[in-house]
Amino acid sequence: MSAPASSGAARPPRLLNPDPNRTLLVLAAGCLAYALAQTMIVPALPEIQRTFGGDPADATWLLTAFLLTAAVATPLLGRLGDMYGKEHWLLISLGVFGAGSVVSALAGSLGVFGAGSVVSALAGSLGVMIAGRAIQGAGGAIFPLAIGIIRDEFPREKVATGIGTISAMFGIGGGVGLVVAGVLVDGIGVAWIFWLSAAAALIAAWATWKYVPESPVRVEARVDWIGGVLLSGALGTLLLGVSEGNTWGWLSAGVLGLFAASVALTAIWAAWEWRVVDPLVDLRLMRRRPVWTTNVAAFAIGFAMFGSFVLIPQLVQTPARVGYGFGASVTASGLFLLPSALVMLFAGPVSGRLGTRYGSKLPLALGAVFAAAGYFWLAALHDARIDIYLGSVLLGIGIGLAFAAMANLTVEAVPMNMTGIASAINAIMRQIGGAIGAQVSAAIVSAHLVLGGAFPAESGYTIAFAMSGVAAIGALFVTFVIPAREAPARADAPAAAPPAEAATAEAPAAEARA
Repeated sequence: MSAPASSGAARPPRLLNPDPNRTLLVLAAGCLAYALAQTMIVPALPEIQRTFGGDPADATWLLTAFLLTAAVATPLLGRLGDMYGKEHWLLISLGVFGAGSVVSALAGSLGVFGAGSVVSALAGSLGVMIAGRAIQGAGGAIFPLAIGIIRDEFPREKVATGIGTISAMFGIGGGVGLVVAGVLVDGIGVAWIFWLSAAAALIAAWATWKYVPESPVRVEARVDWIGGVLLSGALGTLLLGVSEGNTWGWLSAGVLGLFAASVALTAIWAAWEWRVVDPLVDLRLMRRRPVWTTNVAAFAIGFAMFGSFVLIPQLVQTPARVGYGFGASVTASGLFLLPSALVMLFAGPVSGRLGTRYGSKLPLALGAVFAAAGYFWLAALHDARIDIYLGSVLLGIGIGLAFAAMANLTVEAVPMNMTGIASAINAIMRQIGGAIGAQVSAAIVSAHLVLGGAFPAESGYTIAFAMSGVAAIGALFVTFVIPAREAPARADAPAAAPPAEAATAEAPAAEARA
């Protein structure tokens, strides 16, 4: 069976006394770079379609490819981080993300400025840009690895606040990404969305190498490649079916076939993981009530949150002559979500402090209440700009509190040597919920059309916002099932010592070697 271990290698002098605040700043920068990339592409889709041709379904693969590879890579890289070092695999994840950004940036640049050479024609194709986005998504383990480093390295009293700050980056990046993308697309071109991501990844990778310590907490195990392939297939078929549901039809043979394949692969994967000696995902641990209930809450919050990234920009860009909307530009529509991103910057750390003092169930419940209030507010009131801003603020408070609380609940419920994979599974549940929520919201809005089908009817937005509010209420109900704070679960072998204890234990050995 797997057992935790500490790294025996001496830590470089630059990492002997790491500053938690500096480490947190570096980790937050890397997470923000990844979070920005998730939504920056959304405002650019119409311009990309005009540049490369094709239909909207082709352009939306820029979203689908990112989502699919993120779901596949996140659990595998999270587990490898538990086994071989989280800082090491965080660097690899940042490198993969940066490489994908460069590929997409080159495709965008040459697609506009290429002079007809074979190289320019190939590099400037939409297919290459989609490939770059797929490579970007493979860096999806950045968040769970950063959370694992905080748990392993930070003083106990700083862990919850640090995880809260990192978790807030997910929502902050989502909102700010829409604003930044609008400015870049309107100003200097689509390619600069990807060049910005590449630059951010490069800076974050350098700072990680220089300032982030390697975790001493390891688990000695074999890589469960078969489990990884089966889980990848199950997640890939599920998310592909969800992503294409509105295009192919939810009852089409293709979508139903993908869902059936996902169910079958999930069953095979679960049977394999239950029997294998070193599973990719320890299902005995995942079925513990603190773990599975938090994952259900992540699904519900993700379902609610991603609807806002679809609904609010689309609503405010609708011309006022339709009877609602403000005719906002791409850049201006992103500004409506800026209040949400700003309050998340404070809500995440506050959630961590509340969790440290009262347990993380409280900020999760408060987050669900605020998120539900924001969506119901928007369902009832969206006629004036101030209505959108106030709703955005409520959503920012709610999502910031909830994301941080879920991350802390997850790490509190698992042993230290399982932090990476457990955080990765929680992130995947949020991604699956978000993918389904975004597609269902889009389907509801597109089912209610006016002016000869040119624009969605206002009632479509009202229903979609209300649906997101109901999902947030569902997350609130889940918090009643999450047990009170308890000691982390024990693995089959004892968990690794905290960093301070590990350093104490290694001191005599170091002296003996000397």
